[in-house]
Amino acid sequence: MDKLEPLPNILRLSQRVLTVLGQNPGKFTLQGTNTYLVGTRPPFILVDTGEGKPEYIPLLASVLKEQHEQSPSVPLVSDIVITHKHGDHHGGLPSVLSLLRDIQSTSAPRIHKFPLEGGDLSLGSVLAQIPPGTFTPTGDGRALHDLSDGQELDGTESTLRVIHTPGHTADSICLFLPEEEALLTADTVLGQGTAVFEDLGTYMRSLRLIHALDPSFTRIYPGHGPAVVQNAREHVQTYITHRQAREDEIVKLLNADAEKKDWSAQDVVQIIYAKYPQSLWPAATHGILLHLAKLQSEGRVAQKEVEGVAHWSLV
Repeated sequence: MDKLEPLPNILRLSQRVLTVLGQNPGKFTLQGTNTYLVGTRPPFILVDTGEGKPEYIPLLASVLKEQHEQSPSVPLVSDIVITHKHGDHHGGLPSVLSLLRDIQSTSAPRIHKFPLEGGDLSLGSVLAQIPPGTFTPTGDGRALHDLSDGQELDGTESTLRVIHTPGHTADSICLFLPEEEALLTADTVLGQGTAVFEDLGTYMRSLRLIHALDPSFTRIYPGHGPAVVQNAREHVQTYITHRQAREDEIVKLLNADAEKKDWSAQDVVQIIYAKYPQSLWPAATHGILLHLAKLQSEGRVAQKEVEGVAHWSLV
């Protein structure tokens, strides 16, 4: 990956969107988790809450307190949207809700998330830490208001349309802001580098779905990395092209050696990633396995066990 571009802790991206960095830089989070306040004025919609780093709260507080001084009787945040199940996006819920209560005790936002079949233990443990009375529950008393594909959330002069984009995780969503032709992509598309995913076939379908959006988008506000403010659709196309090129490379390799009919993921990695440090091979093997699983689901390769190790061959 290219060297990470430094990002400010607080950045106004447009009239309607301001981002606050989650203060959790890392290998997978890049500069940190981007959280977004959406709306021209309070009440805002907050997209994601970071992972709960204490350094994040004073930054968010500085923005919200300024808004509260200007409009003390107006709720600061009406809705909080969690884009998917990973803890670096929802771990900050308890501290964010406590902050909102401390600034404005009458404000209790709704918490929204796309439902995950079977639930999620990590998120459940976070919800158990939420202070009572700091959120508006559903009619049947649940903390999370279920999102659905195509649903719209209304903010101040702003609309967020939910687009279910599984692949990174089964519950991943993007949010389209038509007033600015902007797409908040969470971890489906990053501002720098490539994303990880649980299911490649599903992920590719989601990438093609957002690439074909009509009306389209001209900006990407990602879950990690800098905003993409030029050639946004082309940025998504690079993701599609990269994954398709890797798949084509695997198929070509499986078809290249007439003497070798069966290939393990490690066999594939040793050739495709021969020029890379071997320390990267375990992570590369995981990616190759996901590619092979996609090809198998499409009936293009078959799997069998050879001395207890999974091997694949072209059908």
